[in-house]
Amino acid sequence: MDNSSKTQHNVVTMTSQQPHSGYAALSLVEAYWEALRAGREMPKRAEIDPRGIENALEHAFILERVAPGVARLRIAGSHLHDIMGMEARGMPITAFFEQESRLKIAGLLEEVFQTPATAEVVMQSTVSFGQPALEARMILLPLKSDLGDVSRILGCMVSTGELGDAPRRFDVHSISTRRLGKAGMTETDPAPHAFQDAPQRFTPPASRQLTKPPAKRPPYLRLVQTDD
Repeated sequence: MDNSSKTQHNVVTMTSQQPHSGYAALSLVEAYWEALRAGREMPKRAEIDPRGIENALEHAFILERVAPGVARLRIAGSHLHDIMGMEARGMPITAFFEQESRLKIAGLLEEVFQTPATAEVVMQSTVSFGQPALEARMILLPLKSDLGDVSRILGCMVSTGELGDAPRRFDVHSISTRRLGKAGMTETDPAPHAFQDAPQRFTPPASRQLTKPPAKRPPYLRLVQTDD
């Protein structure tokens, strides 16, 4: 098998399943992530291939955790550049939010990384001079790094309406999260025990065989008393 065939094997194309309009890019990216996940807790960063989300690339991004509550954009689509009015790569994702919402996003990042969990954020930007009202949504989907730790996020941000003058920053309207686990496991499932003893069958007392106690052996030494 040549190198091109190996690369093609890792591409999961979802573009034909979702129309590219409105917030469809969010569904496309999430469906791609779920397909790569394939029953695992999450996919790896190395498995992400841009061709799998070709119709959503302008909205997609990759975050890297650099400190608690801080994640910077390693890759950012052109839509994120348009929102900020400048190159967005290298910026913390909190730069897209108003000051009062940044602590919420910082806490959400830690929840996504540490739990781990997926998240969807509904955002709003209010009207100001040269900036019409703007609504947006963002999804955060955790990834494992090459070292096996959860320190990357595949994300997607879509705004609807006219951007107006950049930069645009958002307030958090609502946040929803979903805790992750391997397929077939839930929070209430008991953890497997590799060294668990085999279950013992209970035998009711009435059905047990009664045996006579063994006869006592005569003592080896006998004390003999005499009157002499």
